[in-house]
Amino acid sequence: MKSKDILFNGILKENPTLVLILGTCPTLAVTTQASNGLGMGLATMAVLICSNIAISLLRNIIPDKVRIPCYIVFISGFVIIVGLVMEAFVPSLYDALGLYLDLIVVNCIILGRAEMFASKNTVFHSMLDGIGMGIGFTLALLMMGSIREILGSGTWFGLTIIPSSISPIAIMMLAPGGFFVYGCLIALVNTIIRKRGGTPVDKSNGCMGCASFDACRAAGTASEKGGCC
Repeated sequence: MKSKDILFNGILKENPTLVLILGTCPTLAVTTQASNGLGMGLATMAVLICSNIAISLLRNIIPDKVRIPCYIVFISGFVIIVGLVMEAFVPSLYDALGLYLDLIVVNCIILGRAEMFASKNTVFHSMLDGIGMGIGFTLALLMMGSIREILGSGTWFGLTIIPSSISPIAIMMLAPGGFFVYGCLIALVNTIIRKRGGTPVDKSNGCMGCASFDACRAAGTASEKGGCC
């Protein structure tokens, strides 16, 4: 696969959030504001790039039987570093993300790319994969956060967009609004992929239709009948 394809696959064709449907917990939980979505996306991208590079560098050294625990140790270390940096330089964002920042450790996107790509490819290609998947995840969260914040509170990154004379759609700030926006974005992306001549990922068989099925099964979070956490 060409370097360009590796980089751009995660942005649209294999977008981890809108096509592979991974990382849905932070996607729905932190996107009540565009700034939160952007912050979570960038934090996850940083961990994804660093973990991909580290795992690719050590892929021939890590014993196969303990590779998943080793991946989690790497990911945990980078999450701690990112958390400390955010707490030091952007404490307001750190407080807003709260527990979900620590939960990057068990984000299926990062573990899935470690198992499916970084452990089988060169350092350079693994870095490109991390960048592409990270950008795709960040864009998805930014779009969701922007839509929900504009419609739900009339602001965007704290700037007033909708006049106070127009009542905001309060449900957009709640879970039902998040699911509605998420579903609309998934439908939009799938439509774009079809019009470009591609085929959306087949999820008709539950977890088996997911590109990260092998990684999740190895971690014990997926089954042939579905039910990926």
